[in-house]
Amino acid sequence: MATEHTEIERKYDVEETFVLPDLSGVPGVASVGAPVVHELAATYFDTADLRLAKAKITLRRRTGGTDEGWHLKLPAAAGARRELQSPLGRAVKAPPRAVLAPVLGVVRRAPAAQVATLHTRRTLVTLLAEDGRVLAEVADDQVTGTALPAAAGEAAVVTTWREVEVELVDGDEELLGAVGAELVVSGARPSASAAKLTRVLADRLAGPPPATVQDEADDEPDEDDTEDDVVPEPVVEEPLPEGKKARAKEIARRAKAAEDAAAAVKAEKKAAKKAEKAAAAEAAERARLAAIPKAGEVVVAALAEQLTALQRADLMVRTDVPDGVHQVRVASRRLRSVLAAYRPVLDRTRTDAVRDELQWLGQELSGTRDAEVSLEHLRELVAAQPVEFVLGPVAARLQQAELQGETAGTGHAVAALSTPRYLTLLDTLHALVAQPPLAERAAEPAADVVADVLRHTVKRLRKLVDTAEDAEFAEPEGAGSEAVESPYELALHEVRKAGKRVRYTAEVAAPVLDGTKKNGAVMGVVDAMKQLQDVLGDRQDTVVTRELCRTLGLAAFGAGDNAWTFGRLHALEEARAMQAERDFWALWPSLGPVLNGVAGER
Repeated sequence: MATEHTEIERKYDVEETFVLPDLSGVPGVASVGAPVVHELAATYFDTADLRLAKAKITLRRRTGGTDEGWHLKLPAAAGARRELQSPLGRAVKAPPRAVLAPVLGVVRRAPAAQVATLHTRRTLVTLLAEDGRVLAEVADDQVTGTALPAAAGEAAVVTTWREVEVELVDGDEELLGAVGAELVVSGARPSASAAKLTRVLADRLAGPPPATVQDEADDEPDEDDTEDDVVPEPVVEEPLPEGKKARAKEIARRAKAAEDAAAAVKAEKKAAKKAEKAAAAEAAERARLAAIPKAGEVVVAALAEQLTALQRADLMVRTDVPDGVHQVRVASRRLRSVLAAYRPVLDRTRTDAVRDELQWLGQELSGTRDAEVSLEHLRELVAAQPVEFVLGPVAARLQQAELQGETAGTGHAVAALSTPRYLTLLDTLHALVAQPPLAERAAEPAADVVADVLRHTVKRLRKLVDTAEDAEFAEPEGAGSEAVESPYELALHEVRKAGKRVRYTAEVAAPVLDGTKKNGAVMGVVDAMKQLQDVLGDRQDTVVTRELCRTLGLAAFGAGDNAWTFGRLHALEEARAMQAERDFWALWPSLGPVLNGVAGER
């Protein structure tokens, strides 16, 4: 069973001659404990392509010291790192399945093997408060790190260094800063490496160096050679002929030849200068065009960003961080929207299937998230009701349903994220980013393409709003059937989804079209679509809350409780839905000018 530890520390590089200063004078520190020496040995595990290290995650098996065991360090957030610790067990060559479970979405199906070893001679001192509490630990580490061969025939690379770590125990950030200041004054430098492993694997993380290009040997002088660098061939002149007339004629001929040669050289230099100027202009134009972002680069960068967000949210779900399921769904929706909207840039024969799989993922997790939000809303709604309107154990029933939903929902979400289908989806997304299936418009300037795509998504939204307006007073299909949504309700649902696509499309386009403007036209569209989502999102939430009111009311009635309050809650949610619809139609005209800014006037 893993235990969790929150690590708040600072690292400092120091020279071999560094002397740890007396820290007893730091404000809040009453005394410094006696030094204790630990011999620590750690083996680090990762995939062959270092997926964990690239995600700022470290996995090690450590012996020695007070915290022997398997340590899984997760990415830092707000200056702190979460560390999951598990007992050593018998596994040595590979991490146990339970240890790898939280990072399954990162390693996927690639095996995790030994990539490095570290031996650390640690001299540890504690900073104590007046009541004996340990405020912080200061570790002076002499480290020998070995990067194990990445492939057969390669050699191990050994790195040695010395560093000082300051980790909070019962102290605060102010103490951490004060201790760090004392260390810096004494010659320490804030470390450039957040983790020891990053330093050891620096070469592999940086990738292979660029290939050296050899110039072909030739007999032509280099462009940078000056006239003085080029040795001219000696010129041997014929002797002048005998006779006064013949001599004068030959001298005149030679003068004319020299004059012609000088003119030819001058013309040649002029032509060369003109050619050089033309070549420079052509090179400058090529550089200018190369500096203009291409549509393919922008869209693939957006996909990579959302894939990183999906991986981060996946980790949240597996380590039971609140809001993780919601963040997985958001990243999935954004990925789907980018793939759908930017089909002129990415070959849809390759991406449509990925969109289908992302839709499956969202549907798998939708029940968990929707129920969580709805139950929380209903509990708040009940708490706001007059006491005389709450008949029976309504709050208790909602709380019980919420607790049951949390337990079942988390289990279902983790199960869904552990299926071969989901892991295959992750592999496909990574391959899509690494080798994107670029379509014809991918090579065009990004500004032209994203502007066209954004205009298209806005026009699509407007068309769906027109459809909803026409359907508002249409006769519902299947009247009398409780389970069937009317064409109007379905149309509003499509408007909400289209608004999300406009927003996500605009978020990709904004850096290109708005540049550095924080309040540009495209960001105005993003803000407008947030307003649309808020209003229609409230309406959509009531679809789930009303169904919960109905099922919980039936359960209460079946148990012999008074179900009247659940009927009241259902009516209040119906009223909320109607108000949300009115709010939308009141909001929509004000969004027109904002949308016109990127799509043109209607």
